[in-house]
Amino acid sequence: MCAEYALIVELSQVSEPVIVCERLDLHHISASDVVTLYEDPENLSIYGSGQFTNPYRVLVDGHSPLRWRVPQVKANPEVNKWFVRWMVLRETREIVGSLSFHGAPDETGMLEIGLGVHENFWRQGFGYEALKGMWLWAASQSGVLKFRYTVDPNNEASVGLVRKFGFAHVGQQIDDEDGPEDIYEMSVKNFLNQHG
Repeated sequence: MCAEYALIVELSQVSEPVIVCERLDLHHISASDVVTLYEDPENLSIYGSGQFTNPYRVLVDGHSPLRWRVPQVKANPEVNKWFVRWMVLRETREIVGSLSFHGAPDETGMLEIGLGVHENFWRQGFGYEALKGMWLWAASQSGVLKFRYTVDPNNEASVGLVRKFGFAHVGQQIDDEDGPEDIYEMSVKNFLNQHG
């Protein structure tokens, strides 16, 4: 086996430590499990060897960011560090949502995040809790200077969520699939001053 292939295989098994929040544990999905989840979603091995369950079929049914993350992971497994985490409700060990950065920090040190909470768990503070945990983790990583969150301006719950964190509205963009999105940003320094 060549050294380069061995490194890719080794990296594909790496998972980041669990981020522990008030009620949630944010479990990182290894590169190999991200690919398995996308290509073989009924494979139960992706659920932490029975550590938790996915009764709401998060990332299995419906719209999923995996179609973008899997090609990125296959091209460079190291980038998976920034990708998908299960939102596991500690009390029941059930997956109630997921979140993921869109990639590694860009040349300006900016990270953009996406979030999905199963509808059964909306308006219970899980999105806020998960985002805070993920952003606090990212703030401790080298080269991260700014956080970005984009949202449909008509999605009142998401707009309220990002405003609750104190992010500033900095513009709008047109997403190829979702149409107009408002762009919110906050420096890591300001985030830590307010939420650290």
